[in-house]
Amino acid sequence: MSWIRTVLGDVDAAALGVCYAHEHLIIDASYPTQANPDFLLDSVGRCVSELREFHAAGGRAMIDSMPCDCGRNVRKLAAAAEQSGVRIVCPTGAHLAKYYPHGHWSDLYDSETLAGLFIADIRDGIDANDYSGPIVARTPHRAGVIKIATEGVGLTAREQRLFQAAAEAHRMTGCPILTHVEEGRGGMEQVEFLCRHGVAPAHVVLSHTDRAPDGPYHRELLAAGAYLEYDSAFRWKDGNPTLDLLEALWPEFGDQLMLGMDAARRRYWHAYGGSPGLTYLLTVFREAMANRGLDAEVFRRIFVTNPARAYSFSAT
Repeated sequence: MSWIRTVLGDVDAAALGVCYAHEHLIIDASYPTQANPDFLLDSVGRCVSELREFHAAGGRAMIDSMPCDCGRNVRKLAAAAEQSGVRIVCPTGAHLAKYYPHGHWSDLYDSETLAGLFIADIRDGIDANDYSGPIVARTPHRAGVIKIATEGVGLTAREQRLFQAAAEAHRMTGCPILTHVEEGRGGMEQVEFLCRHGVAPAHVVLSHTDRAPDGPYHRELLAAGAYLEYDSAFRWKDGNPTLDLLEALWPEFGDQLMLGMDAARRRYWHAYGGSPGLTYLLTVFREAMANRGLDAEVFRRIFVTNPARAYSFSAT
């Protein structure tokens, strides 16, 4: 049986349902929110309200993407899952250097130590203190994806250590890997680095790649075997390159494409008085897909079948 690790426990992958493949549901007060208060998504009540709208529109699961010590709060995510009925996967891992203060442990620890932290989140339970130290208090809620990131084409020394750690954690646990691809570029370098460290591309999801809507580049990433996650559908001002990419790539690579919103700002949520709200992909964009001939079967594979495969644990 293929299975997915949610904050409330492991579930059969076949039961995941309609899933957004990259979101940010809770971002507590932290270093990132100091620089940008619009990132502050700290209310369980508002999260539940937004998720209930999502559930009413047919949504059933979300992959949260806020990793260690930059606003992650697994207890709030678990409460939101319990109250909304939406399955939530919480990550371990680390984000870009800019989301941490200078001298943060993600800058200092070696790859073996970092891997140990990630593995403990996956196997034993996520730290209630979000690895902000010095005390670690494991919760019963475990991580179901490893989130890592690069800030450009090629990996910095810090990023190499984190990617090595993620690869080790994957090899030891079978946990899938989700990457941040800055402005859509650098995905091939990520895949190649992870492959050299024992991670098959089929266990890697490359996020934000539609922000570089270059067809040949996307075909190269897909031919390598990775999943691509697109999340700019609601951001475009002139046309919709995300929709164009789906239409062009679907016939050949329909088993590797997924969608999310990466709506990590208050101004995007109905519950915080913003728009378009987290139902956008299931309403406005679904209609736009249908108008291009991307029918119910395409929708089912992008939102149900592909996430269930991409975020399943592999045998170790």
